Amino acid sequence: MSFQISPPRRKDHLQVRKTLKPVNFICVAPHAKCVTLVADFNGWQPGTLPLKRRVDGAWSIQVPLGHGHYQYRFLVDGQPVLDPRAQGIVRDENNEKACLLSVS
Repeated sequence: MSFQISPPRRKDHLQVRKTLKPVNFICVAPHAKCVTLVADFNGWQPGTLPLKRRVDGAWSIQVPLGHGHYQYRFLVDGQPVLDPRAQGIVRDENNEKACLLSVS
């Protein structure tokens, strides 16, 4: 009787799917003229994620994000504003306050 042992499968044969989840960001700023989202996932670039004004005066945007921890804040008419509904507050790499978001 002979046995044949198969070599173990290499991990690169397994494909890991990155699942993106839609994350809603809402900023209540009824008198603002412009609200944008700046975050570590967009390189803290102010013009790339503008929020849209809703009928109730709040501003919102939906961003697809993968599993992980993220830092963000709003810019309301160019001024940084923290999200009161954030999961926490941390210091970014410039020691400025930023909101914490965990996506799982």
